[in-house]
Amino acid sequence: MMLKLLAFLLVISFSGVSKDAETANTDPCLDDGPHLYWQEDTTAIVLYFRDGCLRWKAFSAADTLRFEGFGSTDADMDYSISVAPPAPCECQFDGVQRFMALSDIHGDFGSFRDILVNTGVIDGNDDWSWGDGHLVINGDVFDRGDEVTECLWLIYRLQRQAPLSGGAVHFTIGNHELMVLRGDLRYVSDKYLKGITGSTGIDYDELFGPETELGRWLRTLPSAVRINDVLFVHAGIAPLELLDFMSIGEMNRLVRSGLDASSMKLMFDETMRSLYGSRGPFWYRGYHYEMEGYYPMASSEEVDEALNFYAVDRIVVGHTERDSLEVLYDGRVIAIDVPVEDLGGQQALLFEGGDFYRVNPDGERMRIILPE
Repeated sequence: MMLKLLAFLLVISFSGVSKDAETANTDPCLDDGPHLYWQEDTTAIVLYFRDGCLRWKAFSAADTLRFEGFGSTDADMDYSISVAPPAPCECQFDGVQRFMALSDIHGDFGSFRDILVNTGVIDGNDDWSWGDGHLVINGDVFDRGDEVTECLWLIYRLQRQAPLSGGAVHFTIGNHELMVLRGDLRYVSDKYLKGITGSTGIDYDELFGPETELGRWLRTLPSAVRINDVLFVHAGIAPLELLDFMSIGEMNRLVRSGLDASSMKLMFDETMRSLYGSRGPFWYRGYHYEMEGYYPMASSEEVDEALNFYAVDRIVVGHTERDSLEVLYDGRVIAIDVPVEDLGGQQALLFEGGDFYRVNPDGERMRIILPE
């Protein structure tokens, strides 16, 4: 892992700028970063792709690494990163008075930021301003869009700010996080393939390897989170597929252990195959329609069986796009993957004051009437 990065760093100057800058693609739209590679326990290399070349600086710290951004868009941003590896995220919470969930951001930083600002979750400086609220990102920040890195760093920072006010930020792994972490780059934006990957030879997935800060953080994330009586999972829970043997905590533990597992292990380990396969929590679409040759559409009774197993009243899913945020199965499933371009921005699910709301991109909320 990271061998190509190390090889590339050997041929760049001490100033941290590629010697091949004059022949590189200098389109500013290809700029990316920061990416932080932990060279040793207390030493990190911070790198950007900027102005057509790789720019980097090395930093050392005893406990907290601090640096000012030196990319094209974050020059006024301060980064503060613990040297100690992050611990696995908690996954079950009770007594939460308000939460908001959105899904399938896919590198669209503008729409993501807009709805957070318009709902008061963050302020104009992109800092947490929602007190004891909980924010859920229900998977698929990666791929398709060209501001994935910006989205990741915003979530990363908010996840550290929110607890200072009694709040929390949860980011569940989606199928596109899974794909990139395991080297499946089919849906990566051309920006990255032409820019930092195409110009430097660094494989895109290695920017999120276990020796990078974003990579080690991503490997702590859950695949399912329960808040009060609501279960958040990216795609869904297939009938009878996981129910007999897998709690939320066990699911999260096994997913983390499989992110860097060999393809051989995933092929012959039955549990891993269930988790990562078409019926697993990253890919299942049975709440929306039948997948011919794979599984039928889930029945109402099968949805109830999942709810009863996890002791929740509702499951919130992304992954399968609906025309708008939609309530399914008489309110027992809520689908929050929406067509951002058609709607003019992201929609979100809000719980506050004991009621659920559909929140539009401008922050307007409409109460969702759910069956008792």
